[in-house]
Amino acid sequence: MTESMEREEQKRLQEQLINLLKENEIDAFREEFLDMHPYDQGQFFEELDEDLRFALYEMLSPEEMANIFEQVEVPEEDYQDLLSEMHPMFAADMLAEMSTDDAVDVLNELDKEQVASYLTIMDEEAADEIKELLHYEEYTAGSIMTTEFIAIKANQTVRSAMQILRREAPGAETIYYTFVVDEQKHLVGVISLRDLIVADEETMISDVMSERVVAVSVAEDQEEVARIMRDYNFLALPVVDFQQHLLGIITVDDVIDVMDEEASDDYSKLAGISDVDDTAGNSPFGAAKKRLPWLIILLFLGMMTASLIGRFEDTLNQVAILAIFIPLIGGMAGNTGTQALAVAVRGIATGEIQEEGKLKLLVREALTGVITGGSCGIAVTLVVYVWQGDFILGALVGISVFATLIVATLTGAFIPLFMHRLKIDPAVASGPFITTINDLISILIYFGLATTFMGYLK
Repeated sequence: MTESMEREEQKRLQEQLINLLKENEIDAFREEFLDMHPYDQGQFFEELDEDLRFALYEMLSPEEMANIFEQVEVPEEDYQDLLSEMHPMFAADMLAEMSTDDAVDVLNELDKEQVASYLTIMDEEAADEIKELLHYEEYTAGSIMTTEFIAIKANQTVRSAMQILRREAPGAETIYYTFVVDEQKHLVGVISLRDLIVADEETMISDVMSERVVAVSVAEDQEEVARIMRDYNFLALPVVDFQQHLLGIITVDDVIDVMDEEASDDYSKLAGISDVDDTAGNSPFGAAKKRLPWLIILLFLGMMTASLIGRFEDTLNQVAILAIFIPLIGGMAGNTGTQALAVAVRGIATGEIQEEGKLKLLVREALTGVITGGSCGIAVTLVVYVWQGDFILGALVGISVFATLIVATLTGAFIPLFMHRLKIDPAVASGPFITTINDLISILIYFGLATTFMGYLK
């Protein structure tokens, strides 16, 4: 089936389901709707208006609604409105049926009074599990882990371990990896489902498990967790406290969400806005509110650039043609600085640039600046000479481009490395910020050289 045919089929099914909702055809709706993939159910839910969502709540159980809500991707502030549409008991039961980590993500977007209210009327066991995760700081391993995992003892047989798996598998997040603990619940090993299946039933778990377990601290940053899971190709990663007690696991689906979140966050900062997702769903006022802080900062930096140009007013009055090349110099500086910035931020984010590799990066970027600056400088010298018939002017612009590209490249690489050293997110050294800083530097180099060699210009 072609992509266009699939879209037509999805559109037809969506219209059919909406009609069934409007006509209150419960049995027919449930038969069609529950046969869909949970992701498609979530997409359908997001398209409904308030009246149709009310009808949907009447037709589904809290458990069925929980499967949908785990797939819903709406702005964080909308979760409060969606939950307020439901009967409080229905909403509490739905949150209890969700995976613990997903329920915590939703509750983190609510007011403390609302969270307390839902936890009070929720099933006690589910509420206790959620409370445990709510204590962990946001964006850490503890905040994204799930406590719905299966742990087996090292001193039991494969037969008894399989019995535990059969009994607890329905409520577990994943069973492809089973983590092994000792009597004090310290993490001591891991065993795959395949190894359990092929092992002799009377074999001790301690004899077939792997003792080389990669685990993360409960306080570890979620970005580091994502990097570890990417590097090791894990489906699940155990989370431990400082005494190596097994607290929970992080699954690959949670890490995908983290990577998407971190990528959006870094891109937002590189673009000079507080949230890249402000392009959809937000009002013009909301979008402007998110962009204004950076724009105001850049406005004042731009005023510094204008003030700097004003200091070279005498130079401009004597050789007015110098003004023609200001955009060229500033643009080249901004472009090359942003390129170096992107390389440095990506290297830091992916872990490719370690402490010992920072100097190597700076040397490489400096040499890159020399090569690109030299090439562009020679080219612009020849173009200006042919265009204006003044070799001295061409050489001045060319040397300015050469020096500017070297400095701008080093600035673009050094600033994020310096911020990382200070434990500041290097992505805040955004493209607009680097561009404006390099504008200042390029203007200073250009007019400084022009003023020095004023006597040689026509």
